[in-house]
Amino acid sequence: MTRTDGRAYDMLRPVSIEPNVQRNPEGSVLYRCGDTTVLIAASVAEGVPDWMRGSGQGWLTAEYAMHPRANPDRKRRDGRNGRIDGRTSEIQRLVGRALRAAIDFDKLGERTITVDCDVLDADGGTRTASITGGMVATAIALDKLRATGLVRKGVLRESISAISVGLLEGRPMLDLCYVEDRDAAVDLNVVGTPNGGVVEVQGTAEGAPIAREQLDQMIDLALGSLPALAEQQAQALRVLEIDIDRLLP
Repeated sequence: MTRTDGRAYDMLRPVSIEPNVQRNPEGSVLYRCGDTTVLIAASVAEGVPDWMRGSGQGWLTAEYAMHPRANPDRKRRDGRNGRIDGRTSEIQRLVGRALRAAIDFDKLGERTITVDCDVLDADGGTRTASITGGMVATAIALDKLRATGLVRKGVLRESISAISVGLLEGRPMLDLCYVEDRDAAVDLNVVGTPNGGVVEVQGTAEGAPIAREQLDQMIDLALGSLPALAEQQAQALRVLEIDIDRLLP
């Protein structure tokens, strides 16, 4: 199968991560993969939700939104009718779960990190871009806390990233653009670590069931791409002279 952009089946789209694009958040990045662009901010606030008070632990939550012209046709801003739609709610829960897996909340203390993901241009993979870029924004914010003595080494368990993989014409394809995502028999999102650890696998067969062997191939393809994404994340942090090892155990 010839892909729309000429990539091999196992190639990532070009990735760029521009750090510190906003003045006010403790951490921010502009994350681009192919024609998908997401602005991500990680904000730190003292205190935690009521149900966590007194636990000594911190918390992380995420919000996700699409700019009205992130797609070819303008879409009304989500939430203008008083509630966000189901897709938005599901994605921001995924982003929050994924990033929480990376943090040792005992070492964060009673603080809340809010990760805001605003999709400026959408061409597939917006949720995985939000997770991968959100990890960088969160690491920047945590390093600022470390530099002021508010958190210590080990507050970050392990860096995580995420990628999509689909099944097209019976073959696994990595990092789907919108057209590929639309036509895939299976659309899978895999969150994991550069050493092969799995945080979450999210996906559905769009029609007929698929064989377990095909699912395993898709997961292996996705996990095999995560070290390259981890290196992109590390490069973005090095621009700010942040060594992620200062945050890891």
